[in-house]
Amino acid sequence: MADVTDATFQTAVLDRSTTVPVVVDLWAPWCGPCRTLGPMLEQAVEATGGAVELAKVNVDENPQVAASFQVQSIPAVFALRDGQVVDGFIGAVPKAQVEEFVSRLAPSEPSEVDRLVTVGDEASLRKALDIERDHPGAVVALARLLVEQGEPDEALELLARIPETSDVRAVAAQARLSTRGVPAEEDVAGTLDELLERVRSDEDARQEFLDVLETLGPDDPRTADYRRALASRLF
Repeated sequence: MADVTDATFQTAVLDRSTTVPVVVDLWAPWCGPCRTLGPMLEQAVEATGGAVELAKVNVDENPQVAASFQVQSIPAVFALRDGQVVDGFIGAVPKAQVEEFVSRLAPSEPSEVDRLVTVGDEASLRKALDIERDHPGAVVALARLLVEQGEPDEALELLARIPETSDVRAVAAQARLSTRGVPAEEDVAGTLDELLERVRSDEDARQEFLDVLETLGPDDPRTADYRRALASRLF
């Protein structure tokens, strides 16, 4: 816990919140509910073992901080992460609500599945999926490994388990290209130019064209150029 002033707020709260979540308690000595809420906040934050920090601001002595939060009544409590307010409440609340508020800020321990995904080898990823069949991180990571190992069909079956995301689309595109024997990393422009001549009448060519673009990614300048070229051929 730290008593924060107008002068130390930038360092003690805004800068500090880029490293650890910070709870700001706006209070005043004359505020009865503040005296009730304060100890509950201190206990709840202390219980996180340093995962969350508490900054107490006397609004009578530090009007600039109070004004920055635009508070009209106290106690007022705000949670900051990366310099931004992410949660908060006004007024005294029950102890259980205080504890829940603080616990939402504390980073949770990684699950067994998350730890296995972090290891990242095939055995670990398959074990992760035995525990949680549709874990997105494990599905995508294992599918990517399978594509690299020349097993694109199994990769596509895995990816079908989870909702489509940018990562899912990219790995699925790599898998489909692998099934067709298309070396997307070689002579991309030549491949796209050849496919572009067939996209209007050949659905397979159109899908292959889109898959190659997916492997390039949105940041590659060729992606936007070839998407415009595709649109001009189709419409």
